[in-house]
Amino acid sequence: MKQIELIAPCHFGLEAVLKREIIDLGYEVSQVEDGRVTFLGDMEAVSYANVFLRSAERILLKVGKVHAETFDELFECTKELPWENFIPKDGKFWVTKATSIKSQLFSPTDIQSIMKKAMVERLKGVYGIQWFEETGPAYPVRVFFMKDEATIGIDTSGVSLHKRGYRQLTSKAPITETLAAALIMLTPWNKSRILVDPFCGSGTFPIEAALMAANIAPGMNRSFLSEDWDNLVTKKHWYNAMDEARENVNDQIEVDIQGYDMDGDVIKSARENAKLAGVDHLIHFQQRAVSQLNHPKKYGFVITNPPYGERIEDKENLPGLYREIGESFKRLDSWSEYLITSYEDAEKYIGKKADKNRKIYNGMIKTYFYQFLGPRPPKIKK
Repeated sequence: MKQIELIAPCHFGLEAVLKREIIDLGYEVSQVEDGRVTFLGDMEAVSYANVFLRSAERILLKVGKVHAETFDELFECTKELPWENFIPKDGKFWVTKATSIKSQLFSPTDIQSIMKKAMVERLKGVYGIQWFEETGPAYPVRVFFMKDEATIGIDTSGVSLHKRGYRQLTSKAPITETLAAALIMLTPWNKSRILVDPFCGSGTFPIEAALMAANIAPGMNRSFLSEDWDNLVTKKHWYNAMDEARENVNDQIEVDIQGYDMDGDVIKSARENAKLAGVDHLIHFQQRAVSQLNHPKKYGFVITNPPYGERIEDKENLPGLYREIGESFKRLDSWSEYLITSYEDAEKYIGKKADKNRKIYNGMIKTYFYQFLGPRPPKIKK
């Protein structure tokens, strides 16, 4: 099969997690840049990447890379690209998003308009028609400008991959499914170890952990834009990916995953989300404040997204809240604790310095993933 390049955008700071996922899926990574990973595959890789990757935001089919400092250059370079290899005569096509960093061309709307005109001119010549009805499948184009180099791809996913399909109800400050999954994968947690989220909100951390434990592919219960691309990705490719995903599921496992929140209504939402994800039987949700966090088991994991003042009314509550988190951590002295927050005094009020600290962008918010590493459990003698 002919090899193609696919681009997988991700949260800034989590490229290494996505790279490992892509390699584990069996594909060769060709480039890692800030916020995205490019890899090689065939057209079947479009279906497998969309169905199986947990930390990717979407999957783009790379059309090309061009250098442009003027709109004339952008027009000519875009026109040179082989759009007919991807977009059929009845295809609906447009530039859905343009981003520009440190480049001469910085107006998204102008970039979008010029590129659309260039694509039309190219396809008019190839198909020998003057007007495109655009009544067929959609082929939305995305372009990233960095220092006058534009990377151009067609979006195969449609709705962002963080929309797994299970989160119908959300709390005030939810963490995305892709970010939650990536943060869990940054830890050494596995399904044999207890996991507790004391600020579980709509349940994203516990649900993503349960999906991993049961080997449920994140894209099993949703659809993708490129399922309609019969000219590129055949129905057989999608059937193969979905069949393999179903065969891999093992949801009759024993795990100890718990989610707490002090808001009873939020806990109800989390339970409903877990039910929609098919993992409600694997998670114990309970209305409980962080000050009551305690557990008789040893060597567990806390992975959580506590409030950090971005969406709560009173930032004055944060010192007291983080002191409570610190007191709870003291009671779990053999545990490992991981929390993501933009609150820069987190370590001060928790009362200890993190063993590791990773900067991650949660949307436009600069956050830190504080990692307090506990002792390893003793090896079980055979």
